[in-house]
Amino acid sequence: MFDQFLSKADELLAKGEPFAVAVVVRFEAPISGKPGNKAIIQADGTLWGWIGGGCSQPVVVREALKAMANGQPRLVRISPTASPERGIVDYTMTCHSGGTLDVFIEPVLPKEHVLILGRSPVARTLARLAKTIGYAVSVAAPGADREAFPGADSVQAGLDPARFKITPQTFIVVSTQGESDEEALEAAINAGSGYIAFVASKAKAAKTLDDLKDRGLPADKLAKVRAPAGLDIHASSPEEIAVSILAEIIQLRRTPGPEPRPTAELAVLAKTAKDPICGMTVDTISTKYKSEYAGDMYYFCCVGCKHTFEKDPAKHALPSTQ
Repeated sequence: MFDQFLSKADELLAKGEPFAVAVVVRFEAPISGKPGNKAIIQADGTLWGWIGGGCSQPVVVREALKAMANGQPRLVRISPTASPERGIVDYTMTCHSGGTLDVFIEPVLPKEHVLILGRSPVARTLARLAKTIGYAVSVAAPGADREAFPGADSVQAGLDPARFKITPQTFIVVSTQGESDEEALEAAINAGSGYIAFVASKAKAAKTLDDLKDRGLPADKLAKVRAPAGLDIHASSPEEIAVSILAEIIQLRRTPGPEPRPTAELAVLAKTAKDPICGMTVDTISTKYKSEYAGDMYYFCCVGCKHTFEKDPAKHALPSTQ
C-alpha cells in the first residue's frame, strides 16, 4: 500500500498537478483512523487512500483544498467536544464514534513558474537567476533560442502564453523592451495569471496601457499589470532589474493574505449540508438519511441522527445548507 501511495504521489508530481498529503498523527479510541493512515487529496477534491470513516473525509478534503489554495500546512482535529488550541483547526462532531482524530495536512505544489515574454537583457538575466533559486522557467519570444536561454525549461518562438500551463504559481514577466510590446502585454493579460509585470519606464508603461485600453482591453485587467516591474530598489542595470522582479515575486509568495476559497471547494460545498443533530458535514447526494420538515430538506450522517431529528423536528430545525 505504501508503494502505491508513493507511486500516486510521483505520478501527480510528474504531471505538475497540486495535491495534499493527509496523515493521521494521533487518535483517541473509539475511532476507525489510526496513526500512519494516509491519503492524497487532489485539486478536484478526489481523495485517494484512507484517513478514517465518512465523518472524517469531508473535513479533510475541505482543509486539504484550503491548504493547496494558500500553500500552508495545517493540523486538523475532529472531536466530539470542542478543544480550541493554538495551531489546530478544530472541528466538533458529536457523531464521530466518540473518538478524536488529529490529521496533519501538507500541500504539495508545483514549482513556482516564471514565464518570460521577450528576449531582452533583463529577460536573459531573469531566466538565469530564477532558475538558480529553483523556479521553473519558460521563455516565449520571436527568435528566442536555447543559446540565449540555456538553462530554461522551455523556450518557444513567438509570444503565445497559451502554449504553457498557467497556474496560480505562474508569474508572467513581459520584458520585450521595444520588440512587440503591446502584443506581448496583451497576450500576458489574456493568459489569466495572477501576476503580470511589465519591464518599462513609467512613461512607456502608461502609453502602452493606454493603447491597449483604446484597443478594448478592460480597465480592471489593465490595472493588474505591475509597471514598472519589480520592487522599487532604484534598480538601473538589467541585473538589478531582474533582482527587483524576483524580490517582488518572493515577497508576494511569502506574504500571507486572506485564505482563498479554491474553486474545487465550492464544488464540494455545493453538494454538502450540515447535519442539524451532530454538526457533521454530509454529502447530500450520497447520504441515505434525509427528512423533510416545513418545506426544507435535512440531511443526516446516520440513522440515529435522523431518528433524533424526527422525534422533535421543531427543536432541531435550523438552516442546514452551508
